[in-house]
Amino acid sequence: MEVFGMAGLFGLILGFMFGVGCAFAVLYTIYMGGYRKGIEEGLSEPKPERYLRAFETVRGKSGKKAVR
Repeated sequence: MEVFGMAGLFGLILGFMFGVGCAFAVLYTIYMGGYRKGIEEGLSEPKPERYLRAFETVRGKSGKKAVR
């Protein structure tokens, strides 16, 4: 039982470290790829065409939802 306990503890520690590390890596990739670019486009003047199209799409969907 002592061997299983140490192996289980070792597995738990490694699993937690790799699990949290991988989750942070995924979140960082999302931030670097899309979120940061969206913030930059939202703050820039004049607004890019892609931003304006997306904004109108969202505004149209929220307007339809409010009518219902």
